[in-house]
Amino acid sequence: MRSLNLAVKFLLELAAFASLAYWGWHVGNTVAGVVLAVMAPAVAIAVWARYAAPRSPTRLPIRRRVPLELGVFLLSAVALAVSGHPFLAAIFVLVIAVNALGTTLYRQWEY
Repeated sequence: MRSLNLAVKFLLELAAFASLAYWGWHVGNTVAGVVLAVMAPAVAIAVWARYAAPRSPTRLPIRRRVPLELGVFLLSAVALAVSGHPFLAAIFVLVIAVNALGTTLYRQWEY
């Protein structure tokens, strides 16, 4: 179960970045949509890589990193809802909550 929980967290990360790209594509016109579809996930990936990635030398301490991680996940859920998929966003939030609970119970926030 522990490995499965970490795998789900990784898939949530990928889904978060994909939902930001999807939001960017649907919020702008042709050129703006392409720019936002590239830049929105790029910014999220850069922030995640610098402050939340396990091997980052500038990784935040757990008390600051957990809100950052959950914030990125929830922001991507909002982006999904605003893009016209509120039901998928609700499911995404539910999976985030269950995964965060598992991460806490299994004491995996350091991974």
